[in-house]
Amino acid sequence: MPQRVPTVSQISWPATIPQFAALGLAILVGWCFTRSENGMLAGASAYLVYSLAARQLIPSDHRRGVRQSLSQQYEQAIHSHKASYNFFTRHSWLDRYRSITMMSPSAMSFREMALVNIAFAYSQIGNGEKAKEYYLRTLDEFPESGMASSALRMIESAQQSSVKQGLKD
Repeated sequence: MPQRVPTVSQISWPATIPQFAALGLAILVGWCFTRSENGMLAGASAYLVYSLAARQLIPSDHRRGVRQSLSQQYEQAIHSHKASYNFFTRHSWLDRYRSITMMSPSAMSFREMALVNIAFAYSQIGNGEKAKEYYLRTLDEFPESGMASSALRMIESAQQSSVKQGLKD
């Protein structure tokens, strides 16, 4: 039976404010055009369509990588997360304003998630050195990354434990 892959989703509650504001604005615009409930419904529907489409289309490499990790296809996931990292590096404004561009209230940027996911995938295929390298890279780019610092502490603890175990043998 395959192991379940842990997933973490950190939400930035302040990032939900622009989303509610956008929904309110869409409803208001719809009402202003028609002065009826139908216009309000049209505005809410437009918001919903945009929200769903943006979440599906923009972070497509990220979503593919997550699916691959959940299916334990870690080598493919590494490639998808690297593609996601490159995409959001080239289009940093999409990531910076993700609460509006993708209607994502994520506390972590997609670039940070990509690096952490790459490191995790390397750890799952047994390449601890590459995993450590990517967690360190994450901390270089995102010094406040709790995921990367926790993972590095876990790796260092495991390494110390194995050294102690080797001394006992």
